[in-house]
Amino acid sequence: MKVKGYRYPADIILQSVRWYLRYNLSYRDLEEMLEERGVFVDHTSIFRWVIRLTPQLEAEFRKCKAPVGSRWRLDETYVKVKGQHRFLYRAVDKAGHTVDFLLTARRDRAAALRFLEKAIGQSGLPELINIDKSGANTAGIEDYNDAHEGVEIEIRQCKYLNNIVEQDHRNIKRRTRPMLGFKSFRTARIVLGGIELVHMLRKGQLASAAGDARMSPAEAFYQLAA
Repeated sequence: MKVKGYRYPADIILQSVRWYLRYNLSYRDLEEMLEERGVFVDHTSIFRWVIRLTPQLEAEFRKCKAPVGSRWRLDETYVKVKGQHRFLYRAVDKAGHTVDFLLTARRDRAAALRFLEKAIGQSGLPELINIDKSGANTAGIEDYNDAHEGVEIEIRQCKYLNNIVEQDHRNIKRRTRPMLGFKSFRTARIVLGGIELVHMLRKGQLASAAGDARMSPAEAFYQLAA
């Protein structure tokens, strides 16, 4: 991925995007921080950088995402979009590595099935999925099994074992709480994808960096843009 067509240097743009996705900063906070460093840029430009570059960075990451385990913990949390609750489906493996995520308008069996199809398409077929007592998630997994001959994903309902994914939600909540909600579904989808991307880099889920203890999450982020 290359940063082209901007009047500002690539390192300033990428650092602004990473700081926004990683830390509890607003666009105006970043505008002020950059001004103190002699870089004069409007906060709306930073917003445009985030919205344009984040999907490209996520796409690059998915090309070299490290494999995850075959025993998943699935749960959903909510975020506010235009004042209404929308649902972020997420799954991690038993080691806590992020499997995948999907923002949906509803929390039902169709949404659960959509998430499964996305996650399995990226990470392969799990042997077991642990969930809470959500009937929608159970139905979604059963629908997936029924739609694919020879597939039988085991469903386990154990709230204790789902603590790992519920704790992992905290990273999303901590970052989105100061935002006071998103103005559009598209913006929410892109920014949440970026927050998840940075979180996965902190977990060491970039395959090319997994065995390199010297590479920091920041260095892994910039490597995606190299």
